[in-house]
Parts: sequence; structure tokens; C-alpha cells
Amino acid sequence: MNFCLNIKISQHFQYIVENFFQGFCDKIISEDSSIRFVGITDGHGRLLATKDRKGLKPLLNMQETEQYAITAATRQYTRIRWQHILGKINYSCAHYDKLLRVTIPITDENNRLSHIIILTLDVETDNFHEIIMNKIVPLVRENTSKFLEMISNAQCENYSY
Repeated sequence: MNFCLNIKISQHFQYIVENFFQGFCDKIISEDSSIRFVGITDGHGRLLATKDRKGLKPLLNMQETEQYAITAATRQYTRIRWQHILGKINYSCAHYDKLLRVTIPITDENNRLSHIIILTLDVETDNFHEIIMNKIVPLVRENTSKFLEMISNAQCENYSY
């Protein structure tokens, strides 16, 4: 009986998590017309939710996007290492010929990587810093506790069996 209860709780929790992440992606993509893509990964770079701008033909297929997410997580671990000296990372940006790629790490109070927000913007976006700092980073900061709660609850779920 207890096992069945745990499965129902786990399925319910997964539904809540998926809705939160997908809703967050939907909110970010609607913040500015220059945003092409948004994805959320866990600390290991596993994609949890994504959203493409309506009508967009992505430059990467899903497998390439998943591989990029893993490498983005690896790079974030390297950057986070220096936060105690340099200060908290707001975002990192790479300017490619065809797009701008932005990663925003979400860390806990001990600098452990919880999630990464990955964005791409149109390459001709001149005010990308303002978009990120005035529209996206405030949303991330407002929801950081929810992201951290998702990880904490997921860890409890994994140990409930």
C-alpha cells in the first residue's frame, strides 16, 4: 500500500515540476521578441523543459541541443568555482555568427549548481544585456527559491522508496 502511495505522490510531483518548468520557459519566451529559444536544465545539463519562438526554424536539432546543454553545465561548474572571489554570475554570453547564446546559472546558498537557464537571441539584438538584466534575470531571481525547492523535493522523492 505504501509503495502505491509513493508512486502517486511521485507522479503528482513530476506533473507539478514539469508544469513549473514549462510555464517558466513560456514566460521567458514571451518577454522579448528577440528571444529564439529557452531551455531549463538540471545541474547535470539534462534538459527539463524547452520552448522555441513560434515559427522559428531551430539551428540545432534536439540531440544537438541536449549535447549543448551538457557542455553548458560543465562550463558553469568551472565559472561557479570563482564566484566566492569574483561575485555571483548574472549570466554568460557567447556571440556566434548566427545567434547569441546566454546561460544563467541558478545556485544555492553554498554555490551548488541547481539549474541552468539557456537562451538564444537573434544575432542582431543590440540591447541583449538590457533584455537579460532587466527582463530575464529578475524573473530568475524571483523564482530561485522555487527552483531550489524543486531540487530539494526531487531528492526527497528519490529516497522515498
